[in-house]
Amino acid sequence: MFRWFLVIFLAVIVLPAALPWLEKLGIGKLPGDVRFRIFGRTVFLPFASTMLLSLIVFLVARLF
Repeated sequence: MFRWFLVIFLAVIVLPAALPWLEKLGIGKLPGDVRFRIFGRTVFLPFASTMLLSLIVFLVARLF
């Protein structure tokens, strides 16, 4: 249980920092990724990108 909290905490810290770099690769601009502004703040919900990255991680884990 503690391990999952650690993974989620690291993901919350690392992914927003890596988002500009990932957008250069096309991650975050897929159909199904939602970006909108509320009260002057941009909210980004990367549904399609999350599924794509999960599939890639699953396939890599399956090979090794």
